[in-house]
Amino acid sequence: MIDARRGARRQTPRGWPARAACALALVAVLSCAGCGAVPQAASPASPPAAPASVPTPPATIDPPDGEAATPSAPVAPARVVIPSLALDEPLIELGIADDGGMEVPVDYDEVGWFSGGGRPGGTGPTVIAAHVDSPTGPAVFQALEDLAVGDVVEVYGVDGVLQLYRVTETADYPKSAFPTARVFGATARDELRLITCGGVFDRDAGSYVDNRVVYADPA
Repeated sequence: MIDARRGARRQTPRGWPARAACALALVAVLSCAGCGAVPQAASPASPPAAPASVPTPPATIDPPDGEAATPSAPVAPARVVIPSLALDEPLIELGIADDGGMEVPVDYDEVGWFSGGGRPGGTGPTVIAAHVDSPTGPAVFQALEDLAVGDVVEVYGVDGVLQLYRVTETADYPKSAFPTARVFGATARDELRLITCGGVFDRDAGSYVDNRVVYADPA
């Protein structure tokens, strides 16, 4: 565990105002994304208990002579670690809200993964999302804007197996022109997306005008 992460992201961001919380309103399963008030949705599943340390991957068992090893199916992600941001967080599961959008973490310090997407080590994008701020200060993904091309993102499965990714691109999109197909669409390989809010905070609307998306491929 990286205890320093809490102190690091509690630094006051530039021009910090007292403002409404940012949420990821990814409308419909694969439709337009934006930031605004947290939608009225069923609460996400409780986060997994934080382990004292990163679990050790299970030992490899050799198959009997003459039998080929069967690849294991991808498992749900349990933890995300971003060394360059001193971030180490357990993951909660995010499903579909009553309004058809993706659920968002209720707690501003929680990070979630979209269970309707891919899983690390499989095919398709694994989507991880969290808040950038809250009514009282920075939230868990406040420093995501500092993530740069080449930085490493570690994702641990519930089985303790590490999948390592390297950032290939970062982008800010107006929520009115969010590239849904690119972010959530099916792919033939394993990919990772990190999403939070970004851009200017619209005080009248009580939300940010953009979403920040970080793209990463297996390292």
